[in-house]
Amino acid sequence: MKKKIFLVAALVSAALVFYVFDLGQYLTLASLKANRQTLFDYYEANAATMALGYIGVYIVVVALSLPGATIMTLCGGAIFGAGKATLFINIGATVGATLAFLAARFILRDWVEEKFGGKLQKFNQGFSKNALNYILFLRLVPVFPFFLINLASGLTQIPLRTYVLGTMIGIIPGSFVFANAASNLAAIDSLSGIASPGVLGAFALLGLFSLIPTFYKKYKEKAASPSVS
Repeated sequence: MKKKIFLVAALVSAALVFYVFDLGQYLTLASLKANRQTLFDYYEANAATMALGYIGVYIVVVALSLPGATIMTLCGGAIFGAGKATLFINIGATVGATLAFLAARFILRDWVEEKFGGKLQKFNQGFSKNALNYILFLRLVPVFPFFLINLASGLTQIPLRTYVLGTMIGIIPGSFVFANAASNLAAIDSLSGIASPGVLGAFALLGLFSLIPTFYKKYKEKAASPSVS
């Protein structure tokens, strides 16, 4: 119980620091455009420090479900280039998402299972059987908020290693698209303009492809089950 209270206090304190000191003002498109050259110059002089610092900040933003992950992704692309940025984003986002997942599981899961255990049992069984496919689908299709997937997954029975693997693989396409878009940062007027309908459609197709094994497994189980006359 004491550990849970300490963890909740730490998370709340970190979030309060972010909002009280208005750190969100640095995670905006306007701020990124204004400071891009300064950040790039610092990176050229301190490559390792900049890379580690970037990954660290990305972890914090994602772990605390703070606004600004998209700006962080664009910032990575603008400074490191699409290739390196995708790698750094993958590390930061995966670690941050895992911490958020563990926090949700550690703090909320017992309460959720006690209150909704009966209703969630069937869902958990189905989710656990096809967990990797479902996580890939949720990560690939940009309709679902990233932070919400982190927290909701923590309340299921999905194994941690499956969640980490699905997250690590599933965020690669989206990370690369946004990081690559940052190479022409001056032309970006809004975040909504980055992902065109064609790009979103491609993500949706990737998500559907990730569910094919699940559909096939269900089809085989249905075909193998004895029919009731």
